[in-house]
Amino acid sequence: MIVGRYAEQSRINRLVADAKDGRSRSLVLRGEAGIGKTALLDYAESVASGMRVLRVVGIESEAEVAFAALQLLFVRDLDRLDALPRPQAEALRAAFGASSTAVERLLPGVATLSLLSELAGDQPLLCLFDDAQWFDQSSIDAVLFAVRRLHADPIATVFAARDGERPFPAPGVDSVPLPRLAATDAARLVAASATLPSEVTDRILAESRGNPLAIVELAAHAAEAPGVPAPVTPLPAAGRLDQHFRRQIAALGETARTVLLLAAADHGSALPTIVAAAAEFGGDASDFAPAEQSRLVHVTADGVVFRHPLIRSAAYQEAPFAQRVAAHRALARVLTDPRDADRRAWHVAAAAGGPDDAAADGLEQVASRATGRGAAAAAARALERAAQLTNSAPHRGRRLIAAARASYDAGQLDRAVELAADGSELTNTPGEVAEAGWIRAQVAYERTSPAEATRIALQAAAPVLTTEPELVVSILTEAIWCARDAADPALLRRCAERLRSVPGGPGPMIDGLVGFADLLCGDVAQAVEPMRRVVLAAADGASGDTLQRLSAAFLGLLIGQDEQAVAILDALVAELRCRGQLGWLPYAQEPLVLAQLVTGRLRDADSNVTEAMALAEELGQELEVVVLSAMAAWLAAARGDGVRAERLATRVLDDSRQHGMAAAQAGWALGLLALMAGDPQRALPRFEAVCTGPPGRDVTVRAIPEQVEAAVRIGDLVRARRFVPGLAEWASCTKSPVASALLLRCEALLDDTGQAGARFQESLAMESCGPYDRARTQLVFGEWLRRHRRRTAAKEQLLAAYETFDRIGAQGWLPRVRAELTALGETAPGEVETGTAGGLTPQELQVVRRAAVGLSNREIAAELFLSPRTVGHHLYKAYPKLGVRRRAELSQLDL
Repeated sequence: MIVGRYAEQSRINRLVADAKDGRSRSLVLRGEAGIGKTALLDYAESVASGMRVLRVVGIESEAEVAFAALQLLFVRDLDRLDALPRPQAEALRAAFGASSTAVERLLPGVATLSLLSELAGDQPLLCLFDDAQWFDQSSIDAVLFAVRRLHADPIATVFAARDGERPFPAPGVDSVPLPRLAATDAARLVAASATLPSEVTDRILAESRGNPLAIVELAAHAAEAPGVPAPVTPLPAAGRLDQHFRRQIAALGETARTVLLLAAADHGSALPTIVAAAAEFGGDASDFAPAEQSRLVHVTADGVVFRHPLIRSAAYQEAPFAQRVAAHRALARVLTDPRDADRRAWHVAAAAGGPDDAAADGLEQVASRATGRGAAAAAARALERAAQLTNSAPHRGRRLIAAARASYDAGQLDRAVELAADGSELTNTPGEVAEAGWIRAQVAYERTSPAEATRIALQAAAPVLTTEPELVVSILTEAIWCARDAADPALLRRCAERLRSVPGGPGPMIDGLVGFADLLCGDVAQAVEPMRRVVLAAADGASGDTLQRLSAAFLGLLIGQDEQAVAILDALVAELRCRGQLGWLPYAQEPLVLAQLVTGRLRDADSNVTEAMALAEELGQELEVVVLSAMAAWLAAARGDGVRAERLATRVLDDSRQHGMAAAQAGWALGLLALMAGDPQRALPRFEAVCTGPPGRDVTVRAIPEQVEAAVRIGDLVRARRFVPGLAEWASCTKSPVASALLLRCEALLDDTGQAGARFQESLAMESCGPYDRARTQLVFGEWLRRHRRRTAAKEQLLAAYETFDRIGAQGWLPRVRAELTALGETAPGEVETGTAGGLTPQELQVVRRAAVGLSNREIAAELFLSPRTVGHHLYKAYPKLGVRRRAELSQLDL
């Protein structure tokens, strides 16, 4: 019987009803032990008529076994894996130990999403997760990843998590805290549980303090023990339910307690395994009878089910240490199936009374298997425990540093720093100390600042500069990008000097990165050719890891090879999607968004930055969210959404980690808003800050024409000419048509010889100039023509600029174009019409473009990490906006 939970029951009713109607919903029930979480899960199951119910209970003894909970969730549906995209199917097979394929950490979550959607195609699903705080971290990550992406699937999900235990954070999922029962509801529950004297009822109400399980247990005990207890004597379960359950267990015979201990020590094993272990103590299945009669457990052929998690905990904790050790040893001996290797290793470790190298070796193998399955959190826990069991200090240090790396990969940054520090104090191997320093640098990038990360990385690389060249290059490659993000010339020079001194001579990538540092420090002439060679090699398909290809593409943007950069990044992002490497995706989308911005693909950039920001937030890539926010601010400014642009830019500029390049991009966005609003006086200092120092030689060198325009508009030609030499050097050394076009626009704005018109036309004639930059030139050229009373030519340029701004999504400039056309006595064209992509959300645009080239909903879902039904929902919403009725019509649109 459930009393006093009307609001919660109503919430569950709505959740189930919405799921049946095809709207995915989820929530977490939170509260203390005995507060009624499991009862509400039972209620949810009772009202889920017509739905298939998948129910899993978290088990403390399996909290360290990677994907244990996920395997229980899908144990009856493994035959459906073949319906998933192959990489996803292999990810789940590897997670469940049925494949040795190496898996990217987040791919099991994508596969969980697809499999849940596949199962919901048969009938609506209700997924219930009890004692979620005891789920292994890998299963938690996979399930939450899936749940947050379920939108248009008939799936309802309810978690129950106990307060005061291992935390169960579930960002993005609504939480419902369960309070203790009100006095009237508690009295109703007592009355429904047993008929008792009023004095006993009053005692139960006072001592249970509104906890439903305490009320039920106290009432049951009182009904079985006639008479009224003395007022000074506490009731049997007063204060702590676990003490009540311990008394019940203590009343059992020795053999019954032993078999109960075995079941509690490995609740995930089938009954034959527990019985086999019990045989070592002279027990068998019949010894569970006393516990069943006491309503402590329910025994089936599948295993032993404890009536409440507190009973399982009490059965384990009540046993003396020596008995618990003996139980773990017995279980380890009978778990001989290779599929139980991880569970066996944990039992061996649990049985260790002190350092045990054999047990530590077993856990290191567990970590290796977990890493291969993409379970970084499980690998970290296994390595940390292995280190505790290791006799040799250097070996213990090595395992702690390996645990630090796994913790970093799992997003547990603070723990990674602690483990790296502990490990580096124990090992005397330079490479391991360098690895620990590298981990600290990577965490410092997220937690402190790019500058601090660079300094730590340089320190980490120094001792192994001549002995570990591959490791050094990896560390310094990240360090140089951190120095770039810090916008610190001194750090850039130190990184370049270290790279030059790597033994074996510089390779093309090292040359390119050194050139990159030279460029940002002002030596453009020396920098360009090494950078160009790296870009050309990557564009030609030369091999390289993800970081090298990202570096190559970014170098391309810095020397004006924009189309090559876009091609490299498009291919890389597609590969990362195909392989399910979500951890890398936001970092790859960052330069892709920049490339799309500078080439005028603003709608593409909007789709990518929206997806990347959401994914980075979910993955805990905090500083990457700040970087992407700067780009989103620029996009919002270009769209004319001043409120959003200012909010995003403020988020970047107020961030204490001082990402210099992100701050420059945010300042560029604020400058654009002021320039669009006709306030060049306010815009100019923004642009000057962007164009000063390393940012002025980075991608933001392209802001120089904006600075020139703002200064010209206020009549300050000295300030207008300040940064033009740098732009001229960039154009001369790179020989980029884009750079030349931007330079010619500046020269036209500054011209006082009567050649401005010719320079504008020369700029517009440059090939490879993106539509946004071309439209910006047409706008200022049109304004110049109007001022010189060349009305027809001015109208032509202004209408062309208007059409381009409107088409690519840069509506922020339209008011200024309209004002110029009005001054000419002309009427501006209308707004975006039906049949264009302008009204679509970023995700709708991603879906529609893929559908237009013939991808199925399932294929689109695999690429965008959505469910097929969510893809269908986006198409349903997009069709009216596009003025189409059928999928086949999409290919005829300009998307």
